[in-house]
Amino acid sequence: MIAPGITPLGRSRAALLVVDIQDRLLPAMPADAVAQMMRNTEILIAAADQLGLPIVASQQYPKGLGPTAARIAEALERARLVHRFDKLEFSAAAAPAFAALAPGLSRDQWIVCGMETHVCVYQTVRDLVARGWTAHVCADAVASRAPANREIGLGLMARAGAIITSTEASVFDLLGRAGSDEFRALSKVIK
Repeated sequence: MIAPGITPLGRSRAALLVVDIQDRLLPAMPADAVAQMMRNTEILIAAADQLGLPIVASQQYPKGLGPTAARIAEALERARLVHRFDKLEFSAAAAPAFAALAPGLSRDQWIVCGMETHVCVYQTVRDLVARGWTAHVCADAVASRAPANREIGLGLMARAGAIITSTEASVFDLLGRAGSDEFRALSKVIK
């Protein structure tokens, strides 16, 4: 029996939400955390694209914080079904552009990655859960300037009702089985 609140990710139900991975914030983050977040976000984008999931990417005040980081922007450019928007709200889910976009996607499961864990990611996830959606936060694809703030953000999201998971757990949950062309393609990306 599956625990209450833990629902398998479904291809027809899930979307990827990439929160504010922007150039001017990256230098303030621990280098190892940035490397892990960037690599795992690229994997999540590739998986979402391969499996036909919509991808939503936000930018927080790009005039001040710069554009989406080049590696992530390039991964988004290669993908289909990408929706991008700028925002001033810390919560991507509170942004008017997201409010206009989300109903048309007809998704109730959100796989979330990005930064900063304790500010924009946390507030986004809190608002997704408050709307009755399931949020799967990939702990290995989020970052904060201070490791303590990252841990606090993950704890707050768990208490808000989010599922704290990992990139691989999410990808393999979406795949559901080995042996398919999608499995073979994504296995190469994950290695």
